[in-house]
Amino acid sequence: MSFLKLSHLEKSFGPNRVVKDFNLDVAKGEFVSLLGPSGCGKTTVLRMVAGFESVTSGGISIDGQDVVGQRPNQRNIGMVFQAYALFPNLTVAQNVGFGLRVKGVAHDAASARVHEMLTLIGLPDLGNRYPFQLSGGQQQRVALARALAPSPQVLLLDEPLSALDAKIRVSLRTEIREIQKELGITTIFVTHDQEEALSMSDRIVVMHKGIADQVGTPFDIYNRPTTRFVAGFVGTLNQFDATLIDPTNGSVEIAGTKVALARTINAREGAKIGLALRPEAIHLGRAAGRDVVLPGNIRDVHFMGSVIRITVNFAGGQISLDTFNRPSAPPPERGAAVVLSANATDFIVLSD
Repeated sequence: MSFLKLSHLEKSFGPNRVVKDFNLDVAKGEFVSLLGPSGCGKTTVLRMVAGFESVTSGGISIDGQDVVGQRPNQRNIGMVFQAYALFPNLTVAQNVGFGLRVKGVAHDAASARVHEMLTLIGLPDLGNRYPFQLSGGQQQRVALARALAPSPQVLLLDEPLSALDAKIRVSLRTEIREIQKELGITTIFVTHDQEEALSMSDRIVVMHKGIADQVGTPFDIYNRPTTRFVAGFVGTLNQFDATLIDPTNGSVEIAGTKVALARTINAREGAKIGLALRPEAIHLGRAAGRDVVLPGNIRDVHFMGSVIRITVNFAGGQISLDTFNRPSAPPPERGAAVVLSANATDFIVLSD
């Protein structure tokens, strides 16, 4: 049963529709990420849920209650912004307890809750410091504690990690996810970073030009993209143009090579369709059990530590594949003739 429900949500700024017929059901305690490039509408959706943006049309309900007509302070929502937005003249403890004071919570109860939140974020002894005395990661932890202190029904996170360096981002996203699971709070997380979305989420909504292009688990979004946009945006993906030979068994032709996908494809014979294949699904050389073989020549080799990414020219364009670094087996040189092999079942059929 959905705890947070967005129904046919629309937002227009003048003639510009930035969110179009957006629908999403979020279960209680679920962590859902809105993933997409800048300008796709993800932050606008978040701001409508928070009440900072008006709704052009559509509905928003939390635990069965319609909140579209409520002001932000009437919705039991906690929000963490990209900028830490801490009050510079207040101590850490005063920042965390700000929402509790606004709600009129008694002093002793508020103090206990502040201590509980500071312990939760791993900063129990820094309550008397001011924001300028903290690192960026510590300030973002305090912003999270401030949002959680009043016990909101829903937590909204608007790209909270984008201002931090890479190492702190990785550790803090793990901490945020652990805290979210410990509290069981329903959470919407906005990000343009696919690694963050894939590693943190129960489900991901990939947004494109104001619509939800695909909704699914991280496993499905990565392994089974349903549109060309999702296939190109999430991870690295080789895309192919193929000609459909037999719709009943999914027999296609890719640059002169016939491939039997062993699935029914809803298109007419001779139609051009899009296929995709992840780099890790491709093997350099012939491999037992792999029924698709494509000849080509090495275009480039990129050493990435434990993984080596190889780009190969073939009759239909270029293919990227990943292979593990093995010191005893150096990668082929540029220009070398090679064959690539893959399983037909690993090909993804894309829709437009």
